Amino acid sequence: MKNRLTLSIAVAMLLGVGAGYACHTNIADPATLKAVAGYFSIVTDIFLRLIKMIIAPLVFVTLVSGLAGMDSGDDVGRIGLRSVGWFISASLISLALGLVMANALEPGAGLHLTESSSEANTGLNTAALNVKDVITHAFPTSLLDAMARNDILQILVFSLFLGVGLSALKRDSRVGIVIQAIDGMVPVMLRLTNYVMRAAPLGVFGAIASSVTLRGLDVIYTYGKLIGSFYLGLLVLWAILIAIGYAFLGRKVGSLLKAVREPAMIAFSTASSEAAYPRLTEQLEKFGVDKKVVGFTLPLGYAFNLDGSMMYQAFAAIFIAQAFGVQMPVSQQIFMLLILMLSSKGMASVPRGSVVVVAAVAPMFHLPVAGVALVLAIDQILDMGRTMTNVIGNSVATAVIAKWEAAREAKSTDASFEQVEAGAR
Repeated sequence: MKNRLTLSIAVAMLLGVGAGYACHTNIADPATLKAVAGYFSIVTDIFLRLIKMIIAPLVFVTLVSGLAGMDSGDDVGRIGLRSVGWFISASLISLALGLVMANALEPGAGLHLTESSSEANTGLNTAALNVKDVITHAFPTSLLDAMARNDILQILVFSLFLGVGLSALKRDSRVGIVIQAIDGMVPVMLRLTNYVMRAAPLGVFGAIASSVTLRGLDVIYTYGKLIGSFYLGLLVLWAILIAIGYAFLGRKVGSLLKAVREPAMIAFSTASSEAAYPRLTEQLEKFGVDKKVVGFTLPLGYAFNLDGSMMYQAFAAIFIAQAFGVQMPVSQQIFMLLILMLSSKGMASVPRGSVVVVAAVAPMFHLPVAGVALVLAIDQILDMGRTMTNVIGNSVATAVIAKWEAAREAKSTDASFEQVEAGAR
């Protein structure tokens, strides 16, 4: 069933390109093209709505179930610190790689663009990325409101408090009933995920067909150097992530990539991390990752560990500087890297978050707003690659942290066994 679904998604992508290209070349009227693209996107919208329907309860039950099963608050703190440490390191590597690749390949060199006297309007809401709002936004005023908006970060915060509370009181028989009920919901949500995933090929077909119908294949040639350079950078980032995974997981990293190939394809074809989340949760648990680590680390990674998006931000900023002839010395680029690092932590809940971060940071370094509009024109194509990379990065991070936890528990068990033997002697 798994291999069949993966093949179906690949076929749907090809059919989507074919159908979209046929419509784009045979329909001359822009209004009709837009209408046809809208019809294609109906099935994608339905699929993404189904995904959004299950993602909030899935995050809630898996996270609370995992936390309630932990022995103490020390487990939460330890896994949390390891996760955040990994995420910060991965973010810095991704941002630095984006700077290096953009400077080495120079995708914007030779364009010689000039800023228009009238300010370009990108339609992006950069006001959402200020320090006060980013920090306060993490804390929900209502669980129901957070679930209605599928705000993973707010759901994570509430679930963290609830899970730790249940863990502290799990010896109480009344609380045990609540824990059993939440544990029982986990397989139900995973079964529901299976049902929703059967519609994935249709959603993928609609997404690809709609995009190609509107823009055709010409956009790939027009922005070919930027697209090619960015995807080359992503390949290098994948190699780094896989190498790091190999250092901790050994040959199992190959099995991990095979296990997550389906959610990675879904992320690529729909350009939606949310669409991949339910299947990614299931596949990581099948791979052998402890459910408490999956339930805690993966939602946290979706909020803070977006490797592909990080690389994109640095890459896009340097591309805009090159396209408009803005000189940026190395010291300024490093400073920009640190600013992007801080700003990006609020992008998880912002629509088109990666582009919004670039648009918010650009004025600080005298980068034209028109450059953001330039990148925005092909954001869908770039978003597909960076979303797939986010899935791969979070998969490796979750698997490695799970291995650390397993090694610590094994060492703790051995130490306890040695103490029992010493006492017997």
